[in-house]
Amino acid sequence: MRKAILLYNPYSGRRRKQRVADVEASLVVLRKAGVEASMAETRGSSDTATQAGQAITQGCDTVFACGGDGTVHDVLQALVGTETALGIIPLGTANSLAHDLGLPLKPEAAAQAALKAKLRRVAVGRVEYCDLTGQTVARYFTVAVGIGVDAHLFYKLNPVVKRHFGMAAYCARATWLWLTHPLEKFAVEITEDGAVRRMDVSQILAVRIRDFGGVLRELAPGASLDRDDLRFVLFHTRSRIAYLRYVVRGLLRTNWSVPGIELVNGSHAGCSLLSTFPGSRIYVEADGELLGTLPAQITMMRDTVNLLAGG
Repeated sequence: MRKAILLYNPYSGRRRKQRVADVEASLVVLRKAGVEASMAETRGSSDTATQAGQAITQGCDTVFACGGDGTVHDVLQALVGTETALGIIPLGTANSLAHDLGLPLKPEAAAQAALKAKLRRVAVGRVEYCDLTGQTVARYFTVAVGIGVDAHLFYKLNPVVKRHFGMAAYCARATWLWLTHPLEKFAVEITEDGAVRRMDVSQILAVRIRDFGGVLRELAPGASLDRDDLRFVLFHTRSRIAYLRYVVRGLLRTNWSVPGIELVNGSHAGCSLLSTFPGSRIYVEADGELLGTLPAQITMMRDTVNLLAGG
């Protein structure tokens, strides 16, 4: 690492007043190690990738995403296909990717770990969807894509409430949706080993990481950044008890088999509305950020980004 920039989200997580101090402390760690390092506040989701791209043009070999999974997601968009490394200073609410990579959750310790880290070239996912203005667009992801009730959670979650109450806001809203959401089904085509399966589901998750940390923990057993495919969690059921059992299974790290919920590996998923629900809007999220609605296509991009991870 010779030249780096720390891009920090001023609104990520709950410790807003401490955030700049945390980033500055990380900056000091890097500079003491001889790294030419600078920091900059992100200007919003749509501009963060542009900022990261400009940093690459200016010679940065490492771009740090200082925030949560959403900040990592935004920085990632500029780094896919380049040799520039993606570093993480976890300052968000969930920090799922940081948990999976085994990174320290204290900013200075995360910066110290980055100095000793090895580059890990990993595949990322790509999701194409309809944004909220009706345009077809695409984003890369490292953690997961969710379509159905989990994406509806991010649609309904008030950002101000999220920043103030953190995971408690997620849990409260998730409980309300579990009680009230209609769990309408949509059509999915999954490609497994070249064969295509067609089905109707009420929720699909396309997962890349093993350990989400926190309440979710192992959301999709068998998922791994070391793989070149996706671990799909398919909710064939609309049973609220099945949804609850699946979450509890992850929390307790058990190997329960939940009727109506299936896990498969695959390279592609195409998702579309069923004609029986012509007025429905099924939402799409990636890495914990609301993106848009169906139709959507989820695929893998192989060998596409350098992560700073491990010692």
